[in-house]
Amino acid sequence: MPPAADTTASPRTGARPQTERPSAPAKYLGVLFAVAIAAAAVNLRPVVTSLGPLLDPVRADLGMSSTLAGLLAAVPALCFALFGFLAPAAARRIGPIAVITAGMGAITAGVLARSFAGGTAVFLLLTALALAGVAVSNVLLPVVIKRYFPEKVGPMIGLYSMALSAGTALAALVSVPLTSALGGDWRYGLGAWAGLGALALVLWLPVLIAKRERGERAGSAGAPAKLPITRSRTAWAMAGYFGLQATGAYVVMGFLSKIFQDSGIDKGTSGALLAVTMVIGVPVSFVLPNLAARRGDQRLFVVVLASFGIAGYAGLAFAPAGAPWVWAVLVGLSNCAFPLVLTMIGLRARTAGGVAQLSVFAQGVGYLISIPGPILVGWIYQATGRWYGPLGFLALLLVPQMLFGLRAARARHIEDEAVHHAERVRA
Repeated sequence: MPPAADTTASPRTGARPQTERPSAPAKYLGVLFAVAIAAAAVNLRPVVTSLGPLLDPVRADLGMSSTLAGLLAAVPALCFALFGFLAPAAARRIGPIAVITAGMGAITAGVLARSFAGGTAVFLLLTALALAGVAVSNVLLPVVIKRYFPEKVGPMIGLYSMALSAGTALAALVSVPLTSALGGDWRYGLGAWAGLGALALVLWLPVLIAKRERGERAGSAGAPAKLPITRSRTAWAMAGYFGLQATGAYVVMGFLSKIFQDSGIDKGTSGALLAVTMVIGVPVSFVLPNLAARRGDQRLFVVVLASFGIAGYAGLAFAPAGAPWVWAVLVGLSNCAFPLVLTMIGLRARTAGGVAQLSVFAQGVGYLISIPGPILVGWIYQATGRWYGPLGFLALLLVPQMLFGLRAARARHIEDEAVHHAERVRA
């Protein structure tokens, strides 16, 4: 699976080599690159999902209230929005591969250091450091895939989404037993996940050395003129859909274990249930992008996934211990709106530059939209002491999410909207 740069034609002639095949080193580099992408994706969620099953001992040890726990669930969205907007500028200066490599370093350092935090403020700051690494990688990994694997975007996005879901599920499933095996201290249980970041960093360093990207060349090669993306209805719809699905996803990652524990389910089982919610996304995240890419219109997928979410939240509200595995699967299927929206971002632009601009806008604005959700859920739970209100709020949010998704899923391109906007301005 060699990078496209080694096999495609000259940008001037447009002609492909007639019989030339990639050299063995190029093939090995391509395989290493794909493995590095998967390893980076595995690290994009354990920062959050390793914390959910251990939230109670963390709160007790650090003196954290329910409202602050809600703020902790909102920190990922805030970091993703802030650092996601900064990622393109950093990529233009030093290249996207260098930024992603630095991101793996930030994840490793932040996850390891926060396990030694003595108070809530330090814990939040170090979590933010790790999430900064996640944020820039979130934005730039799809761009790197588009640039270096242009003929394998579907499979590579599928690999990326599947690895991301696998890392999410692994952290949720293993955090409690890992902590128990390490003596029962949550600090060891959370800090151990720095090992995944270190592994990814080791894989990205040779890719960084081999590619030798340079800032302006790496960040802007082949990119079109800046699009008036804020005037694109499709872009705003995509941002709305992204933001509302992110709200549900981060509330689930932050609070689902607590919901099950409050219904009488033990910590180990609650962690396993959260893992099921994430595991279901592994095969779906691989299959769904390919299915969605084959259709010009993805509205059917938007409606089906939202329906799963409404059913899952209703079950959690009224009978959480009645059929917990069913509710976990339904909520997990609903959260597969994430690989769907990633796929739609790639389909709603004609060029790699357009995809990059749409990705930054949809994720940046989307994560800003998602910030209040986890805080409100924590506040509602603290005020009522029950989960009916928070779960009803999440189910209600699925209605506008579906409406935004129906608009974003239509078969059109933001470049065409930019042309129409320019014609209106000239007129």
